[in-house]
Amino acid sequence: MSLKRLVFQISLLVTLSLIALNSVAGQGPDDDRRFRVEVEAVNILVTVIDKKTGEFNKFLTKEDFRIFEEGVEQEITNFSRQTNMPLTIALCIDTSSSVKLKLKFEKEAALDFLYSVMLPRDRTLLAEFDTGVTLLHDFTSNPNDLAKEIKRLKAGGGTSLYDAIYLISEQKLLYETGRRTLVILSDGSDLTSTHTYESALGMAQRAEAAIYALSTTRFGADIDHAGDNALKQLTENTGGRVFFPYSTSQLSKAFREIQEELRSQYNLAYVPKNKIADGRFRKIRVKIDRGGINVRYRKGYFAPLAGQED
Repeated sequence: MSLKRLVFQISLLVTLSLIALNSVAGQGPDDDRRFRVEVEAVNILVTVIDKKTGEFNKFLTKEDFRIFEEGVEQEITNFSRQTNMPLTIALCIDTSSSVKLKLKFEKEAALDFLYSVMLPRDRTLLAEFDTGVTLLHDFTSNPNDLAKEIKRLKAGGGTSLYDAIYLISEQKLLYETGRRTLVILSDGSDLTSTHTYESALGMAQRAEAAIYALSTTRFGADIDHAGDNALKQLTENTGGRVFFPYSTSQLSKAFREIQEELRSQYNLAYVPKNKIADGRFRKIRVKIDRGGINVRYRKGYFAPLAGQED
């Protein structure tokens, strides 16, 4: 018997055996029921702020937190205060025609961000978006490399904010480690994206990236309320925050708050009780049994999909 024929027969026997096993379990070979697998731990970064003082609460313990997934309480397996974890930052700047008169502000804001937030252990990339999305500089720990690119920015073209969020999340953040953060400088207007708001948000959630946005609308005569609302929803659903600075001092204050927030969070981890690998989005709720505080965190995650490799 030839080697090729022997391999074929072995493969056929394996296939028939699998079909038989599925039949015994009540499943046909084409059954599309979901598989149960061991789901990896889910990590949630939580920001806790005192409503009266606006200061970050850094003194909570594991016992203060409760986590619910789709309404079912989960067991917190790991707890830590994240104060010195390296940051992985994607800085995305709007260079469309709609911000042409505000580009000088955006450049100053971006430079201020780099030199006020980045530490030597952090890594940041720089991208711009107008009609398209362009990666100007890949991840680096040297802010001077990024500053050179920022100073050369010019405005023109349409606005593809959602494309920028989707592509940077998918191609640059999805497989990164550490605390992934997407910082956007824009008026929030989107005119030319091929991706929708929903798909952009979904990809950012898959990449576990928190979105922080600095709106440029207060630096002009007209305020784009639709753009402001889009930035607000994107940041709230990913555990980030949007700022609406109207002066240089307000801008500096916003950057200080971003820096402190990113280094004043709690990290909670749990292994989901739901083991079904269906690829669906699962809503998360974090509860702290005390009053007078605001709590921010990403609102959910996508479960793994059976047969899908990371």
